[in-house]
Amino acid sequence: MSLLAQDRRHVWHPFTQHLGAADPLPIASARGAELFTTDGRRILDLISSWWVNLHGHCHPTIASAIARQAETLEQVIFAGCTHAPAVELATRLATLLPGDLNRVFFSDDGSTAVEAALKMALHAHANRGEPQRQRLIAFDGGYHGDTVGAMAAGQASGFFTPYQALLFPVHTLPYPATWPGDAAVEQKEAAALAALEQLIAREGPTLAALIIEPLVQGASGMRMCRPAFVQEVVTRAQAAGILVIFDEIMTGFGRTGTLFACEQVGVVPDMICLSKGLTGGFLPMSVTVCRDSIYAAFLGPAFAQALAHGHSYTANPLGCAAALASLQVFEAEQTLARIAAIAAAHAAALPLLQAIPRTRRHRQCGTILAFDIIGGEEGYGAAIGQRLQAAFRARGLLIRPLGNVVYLLPPYCISAAQLNEAYQGMVAVLQSVLADQD
Repeated sequence: MSLLAQDRRHVWHPFTQHLGAADPLPIASARGAELFTTDGRRILDLISSWWVNLHGHCHPTIASAIARQAETLEQVIFAGCTHAPAVELATRLATLLPGDLNRVFFSDDGSTAVEAALKMALHAHANRGEPQRQRLIAFDGGYHGDTVGAMAAGQASGFFTPYQALLFPVHTLPYPATWPGDAAVEQKEAAALAALEQLIAREGPTLAALIIEPLVQGASGMRMCRPAFVQEVVTRAQAAGILVIFDEIMTGFGRTGTLFACEQVGVVPDMICLSKGLTGGFLPMSVTVCRDSIYAAFLGPAFAQALAHGHSYTANPLGCAAALASLQVFEAEQTLARIAAIAAAHAAALPLLQAIPRTRRHRQCGTILAFDIIGGEEGYGAAIGQRLQAAFRARGLLIRPLGNVVYLLPPYCISAAQLNEAYQGMVAVLQSVLADQD
């Protein structure tokens, strides 16, 4: 039985409606920004394999670090034990993050990092004598993962309707998604800030935490906002005693142009969630990093004050080794300069993409480039997304539109020639597919 036949018989793929879905790409190997199928086709990975790959596939520095670590210590329980890769990684992250974001809690993926942050917020308030602070604030369109707490925080994204009965109530604020030339941006920001102020005035003593994807909402369509807006949100929330959680699962490790998006915002959140690019795209791992003051709230004589939360593979040594190697690559290969070059290439390509009929809201934030297809169904389930994905794939481009939103988020090793191939291929596919829609 062939690989694809076995896949069809036994595998359930994520975010896939299998009835009528095309066969998945059978990937045999990868190198740099390129994937290679079992039948020898070359595919240019322009979405960093779901936003996780940073420096390119099979980067030798990270691969070697994992191999070396596997020969020494592959896994150990992290409750009551510790090891050098975890301590070194926690120390390195604390050095890179702003302010007193010094306490690192290890988890498995983005969803579990968010779950840990939500539990920390609720429990910290209770330990401080404010058990009434149990309500959360999120933003319309925000997506924070697929576990129950993360779903509740992201229920306004529209992904979780079948599970609504399981989700606890969350206050949802309007999100001022914007793009260059958006004349209504100040009005939208003012409305969102006014909604926050009204919520604080009405429910302030019950509010525990606010969670936001700083600068870019990923899964809901690469919706962007201005740094000054996020700064205002954080300032007002923290003044009201509300803990602020930055979900930098996607935006962390350079995607927005700086190592972390919070650097552009100019404020320090109380907690930050990191995953996806943490290990350079090699292994699943996440962290929730909090201020020293939050950690201190859990110290006391009773176990009930401790954070009773954890995972079997917490601080897995292989994942820690990969993350440390990825951070080394940032320095050795001057990755931030590469990120700046990608951002400049995106900016130069915008006029080419803006000339395509039926596209609008062309926007960019660092290495993220996105625009909308208009004149048809909108949202994640828009049929145009599947049509475009198939057409891109036939041209050797791995681009997976978010419904009617087309975006690029390439690995940092991508060359100028490969980026030009991507832009030209996008134009050709869009012109062909959208012409067929007319």
